Amino acid sequence: MDAYRGGDGWAALGDPTRRAIVACLAERPRAVGELAAELPVSRPAVSQALKVLKDAGLVTERAAGTRRIYRLEPAAVAALRDQLDTFWSRALSGYGDAIAHEDEERS
Repeated sequence: MDAYRGGDGWAALGDPTRRAIVACLAERPRAVGELAAELPVSRPAVSQALKVLKDAGLVTERAAGTRRIYRLEPAAVAALRDQLDTFWSRALSGYGDAIAHEDEERS
């Protein structure tokens, strides 16, 4: 689990169950039991996945009586989106450069 420490959101999202949890939490905050009821995994598996997401900084929790309510951490999700935007911009720029270079070679 140490691979997920330090806010590595991309590594944490590498698992389909964790991605499904993030998708559920994108709709609204939920408790472990609510998440487990919607997913084809056990409650302990949901708790374990939430721990990984929490360690990566993607979710936060708050106490509500005896339950813990989990929600997405907006700043962490925004940081992932910024990284994706950067990757996409670089890819488009590289593609544009490759096309321009190809056009120059043809001329």
